[in-house]
Amino acid sequence: MTASPPADAKTPVTNGKGKVRTRFAPSPTGFLHIGGARTALFNWLYARHCGGDFLLRIEDTDRTRSTQGAVEAIFDGLRWLGLDWDEEPTFQYARRDRHAEVANELVAKGKAYKCYASPEDLAQMREDAKASGKPQGYDGRWRDRDPAEAPAGVPPVIRLKMPLDGETTIHDHVQGDVTIPNAVMDDFILLRSDGSPTYMLSVVVDDHDMDITHVIRGDDHLTNAARQINLITAMGWDVPEYAHVPMIHGPDGAKLSKRHGALGAEAYRDMGYLPEAMRNYLARLGWSHGDDEIFSTDQAIEWFGLEQIGKSPARFDFAKLANLNGTYVREADDTRLADETLRMMTQVKGWTVSDATRDALVQAMPGLKERAKTLDDLAEGARFLIEQRPLPIDEKAAKLLDDQARGILTGIVPALESLPAWTMDGIETTIRDFAEAQDVKLGKVAQPLRAALTGTTTSPGIFDVLAVLGKDESLARIKDQAA
Repeated sequence: MTASPPADAKTPVTNGKGKVRTRFAPSPTGFLHIGGARTALFNWLYARHCGGDFLLRIEDTDRTRSTQGAVEAIFDGLRWLGLDWDEEPTFQYARRDRHAEVANELVAKGKAYKCYASPEDLAQMREDAKASGKPQGYDGRWRDRDPAEAPAGVPPVIRLKMPLDGETTIHDHVQGDVTIPNAVMDDFILLRSDGSPTYMLSVVVDDHDMDITHVIRGDDHLTNAARQINLITAMGWDVPEYAHVPMIHGPDGAKLSKRHGALGAEAYRDMGYLPEAMRNYLARLGWSHGDDEIFSTDQAIEWFGLEQIGKSPARFDFAKLANLNGTYVREADDTRLADETLRMMTQVKGWTVSDATRDALVQAMPGLKERAKTLDDLAEGARFLIEQRPLPIDEKAAKLLDDQARGILTGIVPALESLPAWTMDGIETTIRDFAEAQDVKLGKVAQPLRAALTGTTTSPGIFDVLAVLGKDESLARIKDQAA
């Protein structure tokens, strides 16, 4: 038994349903982690590449762990990443009656059966199989048994009748042909004894009813695909195309954990990454287009194909992400960056800012973003804009403010005070003329000015800092540190 052959990359198979339809199906038990975000991105890119639909399904059948807060976190994470879905989200738990209907239909067709094995029976079954060195799955004891022999008062489960011989082949766009002997796959449960559907049943029914043509998901689901193909075939439905994507590892090759960056999408937002940079970086985690490292979302949509996804686990690297994000920061619109930095300052860092801060940020942004890799860097770099006098001076800046430096500050005040107009050109000319008159290099004037004006040794260009702070505030800060 086999799935459909892989679609040609230029002419995707749609199983007669008109267009490609992909889905992202997270369980709402926590945040949208980075692996899930990449899975969503690959599904979204492929749907957009093919002119198809990208759907969202919330697999909330685990009622003890599913929360509304997690649902909202998933929605927020996808929205922040810019991954829009095309129809109202499907909630799996609300469809449990439909899932049970299919299980009972399979029983009526003779493709599934009711199993009355007790927990004790199953435990003994496993022990016997272990002792004899056989697979420890269900042994099919109720497969062909007369239901009249069912013990009274025992609610049954419903199991699928798996083929007893032969093999199942998954034709996978990423993994290639993967063949599994049917003998190693037991008759798995479709409906539990309490009437609730299992994951295997719910996923297959929902994919069919949602007209999903391509299932793109983590390769931890690869063995599930073999079982699901048999369930799909038992119902006489079309088998979707499969693409099982390798997992993401940390830079050290170990399974991705929180120490590597297995955080929620909102954590990356609050660390100061831009969504377009995250899309670019996640797309390159396992997928490639030649040697292209930096590309727009439109280019990713144009280029994306399942056959370009690698078989090996991708490695998450914060340094590469930060460098890529820095590229996007430098190319971003200054007004937008100012708004994003303002959000970082207020909502993430909890700083108090004035109404004038946004305008100052826009003005300072060309100088700020040249050194920044994240919005957090921008916020820290712009901190001097909101500091109150007397300005806190960090240790490195304090070392610059020796007696000679304070003398320079004292000497430059009259020159700056006499400026008729506080313009960038006027400020630069005045400082350069002062340095020349004092027979010192420009840096000997700029360094103590930077320390006095920002309290640090790093900032945008000193002329930019003076212009953004304005004449009164600049002179007041200089005088605070002058001799």
